[in-house]
Amino acid sequence: MPSYRKSAQVDMTHGSVLGRAALFALPICAGNILQLLYSTVDTLVIGNFCDTTALASVATSSQPLEILLCVFVGIGSGISILVSQAVGRADHDQLQKLVRTSVWLLFAASLPLTVIGFLLGPWMLRLMQVPADAMPGAVLYLRITMLGILGNMGYNFNAGLLRGIGNSSSSLLLLFISCAANIVLDLVLTGALGLGIGGVAAATAITLFLSWICSIFYIRRRCTELALPVLPCGFDAGTLRQIVRIGLPLGLNSALYSIGHVFLQALYNLQGSVFVAGCSVAGKVGGLANITVTSLSQATSVFAGQNLGAQDYRRLRKGGWMIPAASGLLSLAGGLLMAACCRPLLLFTQDEAVLTFAVRYIRVVLPFQWCYAAFNAIMSFANGMGEIRYSTIVNIILLWGVRIPASYLLAWLGYGGYAMAGVSFSFVVGLLAMLFYYKSHAWADICAHAEAQESSK
Repeated sequence: MPSYRKSAQVDMTHGSVLGRAALFALPICAGNILQLLYSTVDTLVIGNFCDTTALASVATSSQPLEILLCVFVGIGSGISILVSQAVGRADHDQLQKLVRTSVWLLFAASLPLTVIGFLLGPWMLRLMQVPADAMPGAVLYLRITMLGILGNMGYNFNAGLLRGIGNSSSSLLLLFISCAANIVLDLVLTGALGLGIGGVAAATAITLFLSWICSIFYIRRRCTELALPVLPCGFDAGTLRQIVRIGLPLGLNSALYSIGHVFLQALYNLQGSVFVAGCSVAGKVGGLANITVTSLSQATSVFAGQNLGAQDYRRLRKGGWMIPAASGLLSLAGGLLMAACCRPLLLFTQDEAVLTFAVRYIRVVLPFQWCYAAFNAIMSFANGMGEIRYSTIVNIILLWGVRIPASYLLAWLGYGGYAMAGVSFSFVVGLLAMLFYYKSHAWADICAHAEAQESSK
């Protein structure tokens, strides 16, 4: 057995498909809860120690950072996919090349991004039509959090390496440390010292670096077979091309998605700070329903990559429909429950006007979350197979062809307060579109290889 299997917590090439996927997804699920707690604490602190304008400032300042990071977060996902395929093939040399190249890429990309984001961030916020009362706080929050880009990307790259080798449990420990640090810093800087938005932003930036540093120590101590360097020590050109070939389309897809959300945020901003704050609060509750989606989607991608590397097409055919179906069913149950019982969960503000919009958002969007869960798992399966084009096209269509036009149409018709219904509509269309993957040549090839493997037994 290759040495890197020692640190792999879950071997996705053997055992029950759903059992292995669940075993891999559970630590990610717990980690997502911690991440949600991480952002929820920010919202709670701002909502209770600041005012509604501060809440809107933080809510509107995240999109520019997402746009700048999403290309490289996509590349990080590409690294994870290639690592999982190398693990499936038991290709230790390629695994080493991927690790070295990812560290080089981290430093080559993050430092210029920090400068660009710090300078262009305010311009992007003006383009988003941020309400005038929320603009100063949004600029302050954005510029401070931009200083944490290296830590943000570093942690996500390292987490991708760990997921690729099947180790999803270690991220839980790292997230627990960062979440605890963020809570303490939030309460000290904003609650005790009264630094307001600047205190929350500083706590976030510091915690991002702490997460990255802890992930380096963990990998170098517990996953020595990866030989993770702290600083860049060269890269392999062929491996870099592979990372770009897989990760760049994922990143551009995310970039187009984030830019689309800027247009949506601009529409939300036109409805006023109260509407923006309500949608932000609802997003925290919606994040609870989204935990299963994200966890099983990451499990699906690693499952596809490892079994493709192992050339187990029978298992690929089985998992390709079982995991998306399970994700959809779990999300349906969670979404309906939260839509019915959302009011007790809205602890982030006491403003009745904000709560009214938050409840509306939850009841319009969450009952359709299961569609997103199912089609996102199918997309993750295709991505894990290295088939990026189809999912990229579907993502672009459902956002730019469905969600944005539907939301703006509702606002034009005088229903701006229900603009979030465009999100629900896009979930349904996205599921219908991704179901056609099962009619594609790629899926037909999987089925053909699976039948050949069955007949050869």
